[in-house]
This record gives sequence, C-alpha cells and structure tokens, in this order.
Amino acid sequence: MKMRYRQLQAEDRVTLAALRQQGYSLRHIAGVLGRSAATLSREVRRNSQAGQYLSSAAQQASLERRVAARAPVRLDPDGPLWPLITHLLGWLWSPQQIARTLRDMWPDQPELHVSHETIYNAIYAHPKGELRKELIACLRQGRSTRKSRSAGTDRRGRIPEMVSIHVRPPEVNDRVMPGHWEGDLIKGAGNKSAVGVLVERSTRLVLLAKMPDATAESALAAFTVKLNSIAAPLRQTLTYDQGKEMARHRELARATNIRVYFCDPHSPWQRGSCENTNGLLRQMLPKGTDLSVHDQDALDAIADLLNNRPRQTLNWRSPIQVFAELMRGLAQAHQATVH
Repeated sequence: MKMRYRQLQAEDRVTLAALRQQGYSLRHIAGVLGRSAATLSREVRRNSQAGQYLSSAAQQASLERRVAARAPVRLDPDGPLWPLITHLLGWLWSPQQIARTLRDMWPDQPELHVSHETIYNAIYAHPKGELRKELIACLRQGRSTRKSRSAGTDRRGRIPEMVSIHVRPPEVNDRVMPGHWEGDLIKGAGNKSAVGVLVERSTRLVLLAKMPDATAESALAAFTVKLNSIAAPLRQTLTYDQGKEMARHRELARATNIRVYFCDPHSPWQRGSCENTNGLLRQMLPKGTDLSVHDQDALDAIADLLNNRPRQTLNWRSPIQVFAELMRGLAQAHQATVH
C-alpha cells in the first residue's frame, strides 16, 4: 500500500538527534521512525548548524522556512482595513458587500481591495475567543450546516379560493416591473409572537409589520397597513405560501387593491427573495426569542438597516436607492400627464 507522506514533527526530530548522538546510522533511525532514509538525510543536511544537528534548532529552522514560503497576509488584523471591515460586519453587511464597497471607496488603490473570500478567511482564522465568536455571529449563517428542507405532510390545511402562482402574470418573474411583493411570517418562541415580512421583488425593499400573533386577523390588519403605505402603482401582486394566516386574503386584496397568489406546498424557492430576507432577519430576530418585545419603530429600524445595504443583485446599489429612483420616476410621469 502506498504510504502517505507526513512532514517530520518535533518529536521525530528529538528522536533523530538523540539516536544520532548515540551513533546509530540514518538507515537504522529511519526504520525506527518509519521514514525514508533519504528523508532523514535531507533533514540533517538542511537543518544542521555548524555541522551539528540539534532538535530544537532544526524545528525552529523548519518553522521559519515554512512561514517564509507562505504568501503574505492580504488582510492583516493589525492593518488599516480591519477596523473598517469589523465595523461594517457590525452593521451586518456581508463580506461580498464589504468587498465591493472597498473597491468603490478606493477605485485607484488596489492595495486597499480585498475579496470576500479573504474577509471570510480572516474571520475564521481569528484566534478562538469572544472576538471571533462576535465576528462569526455577524455573518448571515450562524451555523456550519443547514437544516434539511425535506418535504413532509402538509398539516396546515387548505385556504379557500386560493389563486395559484402558476397563473401569476409572467412579468412578475422578470423582476423588471416594480410593485410585485413576496410575503411571509417569522415567528418567535413557541409560535406565540410574529413579525410580518414583505419584500418587493425588483428592488428587494423590505417592510416589517408588528403583529400581536400569527392569526389571520392580525395578518390582515398588519399587511393592510404596510401595503397601503406604498404608492398604489407599486402595489400589483403579493405572493405568499399556504400559511393559515393568509386565510383572509380576499379581504386583503380588496383593502389594498393587490392580487394575491399562493405558492405550491413545500416550495420556498418560489418566494426566493423573501426566503433570503428571512435568513438575514434571523440575525437580528433570532429563532426562539420573544419577537413581541420589538415595537414597530424597532422593526422599521431593522428594515432600514437591510434597505441601506448595497446588494450585488442591484449592481451594488441599496434597495432604498433603487426604490427612490422608482418613486421619482412615478412622480415625473404623473407631472407629465398633468401638464
């Protein structure tokens, strides 16, 4: 069987030095260590000093040679970029968003550019301790493995008069025309508290609605208020899963003049923007906590935090920037029709 090469360790060097002092040959020592005689010969030749092989000096020489062979650290924790990067991580910006922002801030200084992979590596290479835990907690995924989303039995029942996503207007899929929303609930400990989530598909703008519980009555009231805070031309469709909280969808449609469509069971990818946003929100509204402690002002502040982050899918503009551009366009179009 082919042996797998393993570099000499400190204890190997101690044994090598001791047996050499006792006059044993390199071939004999190689048999003791389970190594090639050529490996030991190369070790003695490279790491001897003044013709003498000492284990401590040999180990130090080997370590220095390995360090010198490594590529220089691109993102030094003691360098000028690290404080800025950790500050933006504290704002829950992703490494991709930070990397792009650095390029925009210093377009002519490539020495101040780092990739998102470099930022990830710098975070996980941090020595174990509280700072490392805090940095990892700033990342969207707080765990190393993802929970399985295998299909199971649908225990939520059927909602009357649902309209399937498969008859939704095709322009919704293109994400070109604004005004098409995705909705969901995120629930707190014991499903006793909930927050309504609305995401506009073309701009990724997020709206959060405080709800006393996850009932259909609460969903109707909360989503009606939030959707009616948006200009009528930007209220076209709402895509939702088959949660019971949407049982009063026909009343919601009448109150907001929006058309409601329902996803297939166990198909979260049909509301991809909302699923992605839920993952981001869980950093600030963790599972297993009481969400009722957050009033509407606090939820609006969390939404503002997400809406002001640059997004790669928006060519590194923020959702609020893109949404503001849409609003200006609507205002100009209205003025043109008036005149």
